Amino acid sequence: MNYLAHAYLSFHQEEILVGNFIGDFVKGKMMVSFPKGIRQGIQLHREIDKFTDSHPLVRAGQSYLRPIFGHYSTVITDIYFDYFLGKNWNRYSNQSLKDFTQSVYEQVGAYESYFPDRFGNLFYWMKKDDWLYHYSTIEGIQRSLTGLSKRTRFDSKMERAHLSLLEREDEFEVIFFAFFEDLKTFARQKMTEIQTLHDSD
Repeated sequence: MNYLAHAYLSFHQEEILVGNFIGDFVKGKMMVSFPKGIRQGIQLHREIDKFTDSHPLVRAGQSYLRPIFGHYSTVITDIYFDYFLGKNWNRYSNQSLKDFTQSVYEQVGAYESYFPDRFGNLFYWMKKDDWLYHYSTIEGIQRSLTGLSKRTRFDSKMERAHLSLLEREDEFEVIFFAFFEDLKTFARQKMTEIQTLHDSD
């Protein structure tokens, strides 16, 4: 999943949120340098990603994209799902999307001293350009996908992936609604398991 979904699936727990955001940037022995709550968030991030990558509905969505985008289809569906989460935000939260995204930037930014090197620069631009909020628009995800395309070693064609979304938006939205219900249930259960395990250490 992408950043908006990881933020939502932190369930208003601040250190879990931070870990969920930096999860892709933490490797090996780096884990021991973080407070317990952030370590839990990193673990949750990884569990969410594994669940997403193996879910049959997600794989079904990616099958539409793979003939054009190859293995980049996994990245593209993550961005699509943030779009649908943002677009349908009122279905999932009583807090406005704008208020939520600003709160996320404030909470994550308070832990800047724990940022892995490469995450600091990414977070600066994320906050400056309000990526989380703009994932809810086609224009926002087009910018995101174009930026990702420029950073790939090969011709990913991701700068055109918003067009595939427009062609099959209704189908992808049905997939998202069904999958995200499964993911929410999984993430809550997994967070409880992780916190219980850490409390017993």
